Amino acid sequence: PAACSMLRALIQTPLCLLHRAFCQVPRRQLRRIPSRTASCSPALLSCAPWQSGIMAATALKPLIAVCQLTSTPDKEQNFASCSRLIREAAQRGTCVIFLPEAFDFIGSNTQETLTLAESLEGAQIQRYAGLARECGVWLSLGGFHERGEDWASTRRIYNCHLLLDPTGHVVATYRKTHLCDVELEGRVSMKESNFTTPGPEIVPPISTPAGKVGLAICYDLRFPEISLALTQEGAEILTYPSAFTVTTGSAHWEVLLRARAIETQCYVVAAAQTGKNHERRTSYGHAMVVDPWGCVIAQCQEGPGLCYAEIDLDYLRRIRREMPVCTHRRADLYGKVTVLKKPLPP
Repeated sequence: PAACSMLRALIQTPLCLLHRAFCQVPRRQLRRIPSRTASCSPALLSCAPWQSGIMAATALKPLIAVCQLTSTPDKEQNFASCSRLIREAAQRGTCVIFLPEAFDFIGSNTQETLTLAESLEGAQIQRYAGLARECGVWLSLGGFHERGEDWASTRRIYNCHLLLDPTGHVVATYRKTHLCDVELEGRVSMKESNFTTPGPEIVPPISTPAGKVGLAICYDLRFPEISLALTQEGAEILTYPSAFTVTTGSAHWEVLLRARAIETQCYVVAAAQTGKNHERRTSYGHAMVVDPWGCVIAQCQEGPGLCYAEIDLDYLRRIRREMPVCTHRRADLYGKVTVLKKPLPP
């Protein structure tokens, strides 16, 4: 018994000291500690080149949150789910929160989709602007069913990615340029062009507290030209909010995201739809963040939820400096990919 008491004292004394030190950490840092451990494991971090001081508690880097949702045709239910995740992420001290494609709803048929769509001036976007103001965060709204100015004449919509600042203002709108028309016999049948108008332009990257963000949507992921063009314009974070099917997601999702990160030396952020959206559609999920070395540093588990990642722009610059891929490109042989200020006619 005496030996046991001595052993207990030896264990409890340093634990009490550790607990006391932990309680003295400033409140904002306490919010950040769980998000770091939740989003990054030693296994994920071990594949990247060593970043000096990565575990230093005092060197807090911008924290982002990535949402995984199961949108349905019920817009009110979807908004409740999104607002809960946004508030939770804001409590963790995030500066930018990324929502997936079709965060507003996923219709069960074309007619329902067109009926539920709204304009950017409608009530739905105003509610998200209010959330951005309330929480003091940037919001990447990754794919809104937009009734554009041509709605009255075309009865077609745009798939619109909006970026809102903490005052609730829309600072960027990118309309999906590559529409998903895919027919995999017996597995996937999708023709987005039946009811969606392709966007007319690539939008230059936007400066945020986490870095310069280049906007894209889902199927754009399969076209490296847009990621190269955005990087040429200064992008440090590429974002691909998505609603991949299970068939295409299990085959291509992670490998494409990692490829875009490696070839551009950017962070790649991919919010995602997951699970059964309605009786005829199930989404793949696996929302994730990939670092500029191509390592998955954060990933959502099954079901709706959040994952978190710190954006280390010093690390990004180091990778670009040590392996200057951009300066090694042979534009004299295959041309230069860049954002055209005035797109060429079709």
